[in-house]
Amino acid sequence: MPRHIRPSDTPASHPAVHPVFQPIVDLRQGTIFGHEALIRGPAGTPLHCPQALLAQAAGESRLTEFELHCVEVIFTHWGQLPKPGRLFVNMSADALVAAMGGVGAACWLERMLARCDISARDVTVELTEQRAAVNPEALRQAVKSLHALGALVALDDFGEGHSNLRRWKDLQPDFVKIDKLLTQGIASSPQSVALVRAIVGLGNALGTELVAEGVEDAKDLRVLRDLGIAHGQGYLFGRPAPALQPSLPEPVTAAIHDARIAVMPHASQPSQPNVLRGLSVIQAPALSPQTPIDEVSAIFQKHPDLHALAVVEQGRPVALINRQSFMNDYARMYFREVHGRRPCLLYGSLSPRIVEREENVESLLGILMSEDQRYLSEGFIVTEKKRYAGLGTGDQLVRAVTEARIEAARHANPLTFLPGNIPINIHIARLLEGRADFVACYADLNNFKVFNDHYGYWRGDEMILLLARLATQHANPHRDFVGHIGGDDFLVLYQSPDWQQRCTRLIEDFNRQAPGLYDEADRLAGGVEGEDRQGAMRFTPCATLSIGAVRIPPDMFRHAEDVASEAAIAKHEAKHTASGLTVREPRPHTPPRT
Repeated sequence: MPRHIRPSDTPASHPAVHPVFQPIVDLRQGTIFGHEALIRGPAGTPLHCPQALLAQAAGESRLTEFELHCVEVIFTHWGQLPKPGRLFVNMSADALVAAMGGVGAACWLERMLARCDISARDVTVELTEQRAAVNPEALRQAVKSLHALGALVALDDFGEGHSNLRRWKDLQPDFVKIDKLLTQGIASSPQSVALVRAIVGLGNALGTELVAEGVEDAKDLRVLRDLGIAHGQGYLFGRPAPALQPSLPEPVTAAIHDARIAVMPHASQPSQPNVLRGLSVIQAPALSPQTPIDEVSAIFQKHPDLHALAVVEQGRPVALINRQSFMNDYARMYFREVHGRRPCLLYGSLSPRIVEREENVESLLGILMSEDQRYLSEGFIVTEKKRYAGLGTGDQLVRAVTEARIEAARHANPLTFLPGNIPINIHIARLLEGRADFVACYADLNNFKVFNDHYGYWRGDEMILLLARLATQHANPHRDFVGHIGGDDFLVLYQSPDWQQRCTRLIEDFNRQAPGLYDEADRLAGGVEGEDRQGAMRFTPCATLSIGAVRIPPDMFRHAEDVASEAAIAKHEAKHTASGLTVREPRPHTPPRT
């Protein structure tokens, strides 16, 4: 049990430590949820910074005593405030263990709360990350005792220092504060979104509310809100100050209550899945290097479906015996008599194609495009962590790589790297579930096929990239979602109020810049001679852009495919208008009977 600490016991004989308070905000209600108390030293001195104070106390081997003195200063100040609300106070693991150690009827922390007339139910102790707990079991018991008083526990700076999943699981805190390393810049970081989304899942599973630290930007705020983070803290809401903050700035409240759904940042590169994880590997028996050739023949006869057998030594493949070539030789006159008892390693291919189960799409594409194409007839050996796992065939590999590439393209278009069909549908579903008022715009090129056929796919790709670039430029990256369905088809989901002007400028800019992709003679002529979609030769004007728009009010549609269908109808109507833009009134889809 620590002794009672007098103000004169503060480091370097500076008694003037005092608290400042920073608001913690409810991101669901747009109100102040509580305040975190932070300690400061004498103004205008090197010890004003809390890190310097703690370092001084540690240097004097009095860190735990000093921490408890800071808690006493905070409680004394807090107890004098009229209805201050919820208090978050920082304590290290060792300080909490000391404060809850207790002597007699009540522990130090309980006595301090009673003396300052503070209800334990209004207090949350934040376990800080200065150092790991010396005694984890004592820390668990201290947290249990703290909960018994009615106080709550927060795990500070999750994702940094000693704050980890084990501590979360063991201590079962009421709050977890996500470190600013993961929250700052999240509006433009797909990786941070993925990590925070995983933390949200953990919080839901463990019954823990989350607090996002370091919120300094309204765009980050909207993403964190839409990810389901309950609370936020940072300079955007308010800086640490001697007085409690009574309310939030109006722009912050407006951002929290903004009904528009944040656009999550999208990875610029498509995913590269481990193809063979989804490939049905043939479970074939392995041969040892000394297995007689006669026994190889017997195994092939016992397993008529096997196209090959692997020769494995100490778990690692060293050769491959192809069934067809082996059986052709084995049927030759006197082959069995001459070679039947010889070891199979002498007959196998000593440089087989080996594919690791962790190979990704790009490395397997290298195999498919290499000059060595033996795997098409011989098959290949599959390994897991370089140890034999089974066999595969050439057609299996080709099919698996093709399917993986198609699946990757559904997530991100391989040409533009814009979100593909799956992210498009996910974002539409988020808009519908969030009851957002948005506009779905289907963009498509006129006369693109003739241009592509006339100049070749590489010039066609340049035109598609031009459209992708302009569509992105004419969208607010945090409000409007630009997706690439495929080919020259794009879907833009606008929440910007000036969406119609954006569409008009997009059409104008594309129609002005697209002729620059034509040869000079064709550009001067205004188009090219080529086959139309019916196969007839005719003069086709330069490519232009059409956009079909449909405004989607809240609660009209339940499914993403209904929105996409309405936008596709509007696109077809737009192709017959002089302006290239059609705004269609949506028709509600009748929900299916259950």
